[in-house]
Amino acid sequence: MRIAFSVALLLLLSACASAPNRINNACAIFEQRSGLFNNWSREARKVEREFGVPVPILMATIYTESGFRSNARPPRTKLLGFIPWKRQSSAYGYAQALDGTWMEYQRATGRWSARRSDFGDAIHFVGWYHHRSSVKNGIPRNDSYKLYLAYYTGHAGYARGSFTSTARKGAQRSAAIAQRYEAQLRSCGY
Repeated sequence: MRIAFSVALLLLLSACASAPNRINNACAIFEQRSGLFNNWSREARKVEREFGVPVPILMATIYTESGFRSNARPPRTKLLGFIPWKRQSSAYGYAQALDGTWMEYQRATGRWSARRSDFGDAIHFVGWYHHRSSVKNGIPRNDSYKLYLAYYTGHAGYARGSFTSTARKGAQRSAAIAQRYEAQLRSCGY
């Protein structure tokens, strides 16, 4: 009995750790993660209610940042052109939140046990950050392009207007994904 329970628990945990299969379809993502304890739709809707940022924008930000991989990190730089070296930044998890920004989030929200590798915590962070972008930079909470620019460059970078071509391309991609997710979620009734 213990072995069967251990195997079942291990399978459950491994299913939670892997990225969803069909990340180009928001309905499929929510169907794949609709468990009792791991319900991404429920988490996303809760964040939408709290911060006023639409679910498609929240999900598109995570798609663009990590491809829904819980342990995503930026690539390592190379020493002498071939030796793996330090990472480009401390970004980690679904939301690719930097260490300092994540600590600021934990302080501001009191969510000290929040983890960047937990989807519910990560989507709450994205909602919180987009809400702050709206307050600090006057960005409408349904403007996926500008919200992503502020997410990528930071609030001060957005205020300065210092957008690299990488930031602009990421914002265009995120906005297109948000638009697609919105249509999909309407069609499947989420």
